[in-house]
Amino acid sequence: MARKVFFSFHYADIMNANIVRNSGQFKPTSETGFYDKSLWEEAKTKGKAALQRLIDNGLNNTSVTCFLIGAQTYSRPWCQYELQKSIEDGKGILGILLPNQTEHGTKWISKYGKVYRWNHEKFPDWVEQAAKDAGR
Repeated sequence: MARKVFFSFHYADIMNANIVRNSGQFKPTSETGFYDKSLWEEAKTKGKAALQRLIDNGLNNTSVTCFLIGAQTYSRPWCQYELQKSIEDGKGILGILLPNQTEHGTKWISKYGKVYRWNHEKFPDWVEQAAKDAGR
């Protein structure tokens, strides 16, 4: 089954976040097993109410939210909103440490899902496990 994954990250980490996004696993076809449902380029151009609607629409029909964890991800209001909304919606949750990040400060996400260092070969299994853990 193809899983729709929403990616949450601090916009300042976009260069490292794109390492995951550009890994070749996220194409708009079912052959890869995943669909990228993030809001990347639009995120900075919207006002607060519009951005909240954009996030809500992006989270719609996804089974897993993947947090791409940088040094300040936990403190970003929209990342916190995306976590709360994902919990309310019963989505699978997982965290991926971006390059050069330590596990320090990952407790905010590890309470809700597992945290990993990026590995494109293992990512499909992590997504599937997060979905199953959430009963999806």
